[in-house]
Amino acid sequence: MKSALDGVHRSGVPGVFAEVRDADRTWRGASGIADLGTGRPVTPDMRHRVGSVTKTFTAAAVMQQVERGRIRLDAPIGDYLPHLVPGERGRKITVRMLLNHTSGIPDHIRYAFPSLQKFPSPDTPQSLDDNRFRRFHPAELIEMGLDAPAAGEPGALPGVYSNTNYLLLGQLLERVTGTTAEEYITRHVIQRAGLGRTGFPAGPRIKGPHPRMYEALHGLIDPPRDYSVYHMSWVMTGAGLVSTMEDLNRFYGRLLDGRIVSRSSLAQMRQTVPVIALDGTTIDYGLGLHKVVTPGCGTFWGHDGTAWGAGTRSLTRADGKRQMSVAVNLTRWNTVDSSGQPRHHPIDDALEAVYRRAMCGDEKDRAENASQAPALLP
Repeated sequence: MKSALDGVHRSGVPGVFAEVRDADRTWRGASGIADLGTGRPVTPDMRHRVGSVTKTFTAAAVMQQVERGRIRLDAPIGDYLPHLVPGERGRKITVRMLLNHTSGIPDHIRYAFPSLQKFPSPDTPQSLDDNRFRRFHPAELIEMGLDAPAAGEPGALPGVYSNTNYLLLGQLLERVTGTTAEEYITRHVIQRAGLGRTGFPAGPRIKGPHPRMYEALHGLIDPPRDYSVYHMSWVMTGAGLVSTMEDLNRFYGRLLDGRIVSRSSLAQMRQTVPVIALDGTTIDYGLGLHKVVTPGCGTFWGHDGTAWGAGTRSLTRADGKRQMSVAVNLTRWNTVDSSGQPRHHPIDDALEAVYRRAMCGDEKDRAENASQAPALLP
């Protein structure tokens, strides 16, 4: 596994770190540099911005409120937040549609960051610098998403991935619990899972040892620039958490074991639909959970996440016996071609090798998993 991480570093990522669990065995490792300016090495216990992995935490919090009867999955969001989603749209879009990205509400990020309008090949990264310390209010971001051209009709398939959905879910949690979504998630999801190093930062800085986080913005920022000091108000309940790879494995292990939400809620979370991700690929998406099927190695559940300069993937096999969480401190390394499509990069292959090794293990592990694969499919 260490050699696979070394391959990611050699391919161009400053630093990569991971934790892999196989039943009662745990491996932690790292390769490369946390700070290009000082040469400080990256270590496997570092805190990291985990981006959209946050969505699973938010979805679990919503499901807890579903269990208590305060939220109905198939109720219109307009029943709860008529001031934010008024009229016909509020009557058609359900809570479930927000959770699984079939609401048709487009992502607000390119409107919060105007220089990214042509993403993935924007003209300038100026918006990233302009918004480094800006404190957005969720209502203004939600309005940006709702005012933009719709991504589709409510409930239509495939769905279209949108961070705006999860800002609305944060406001829904606030409406039904009487406290902020961040406070509710902290008390009833993070603490319930026993996570000691996971939380929503109060400001732009991360407390505790962490790597600097380098954003390349598809070659527009060259050399990549450090955005590790950044206020995450632009996507807080969708992608604002800071965590460790150890905490993420613990969280998904306990979630999938029925210790964060009930088994019936977990079954709802695992009902997937096709969703077009922000990179244009189609994924199987449930309620805050991404389903990944690996031939011969079983079905995994979890989430990917990116923030500026920070990338994370956390996946747990359906039987709970194999887990991986991997972080890198460089994002959007692919340059784009004339049609705006990202070009293949050696980092892509190196990371795939890490994921494959982490999920499937060595040859002996793969042989054992292949014989069990049919039983792991839900």
